[in-house]
Amino acid sequence: MNLGWTEILLIGGIALLLFGPSKLPGLGRSLGESIRGFKKALNEDPKEESEVNREQLTRNNQAPMNPSEVKQEERDVNKKS
Repeated sequence: MNLGWTEILLIGGIALLLFGPSKLPGLGRSLGESIRGFKKALNEDPKEESEVNREQLTRNNQAPMNPSEVKQEERDVNKKS
């Protein structure tokens, strides 16, 4: 898919009319974050995640958590990273 300068300018002009100049930086930022998150998810190893969860359970000497607690624990670990 080859886009020339005129097509890029046309798409930018339409986006500017639809969203306004104050919303465009936020849209670009959220688009960049979503692309980064998608790439990170593609590069993560599922085996590695389960090993991390198992290590955390062993370290804390806890019974296995239900799925919602595991998801919350993963979010907390990701925030620390």
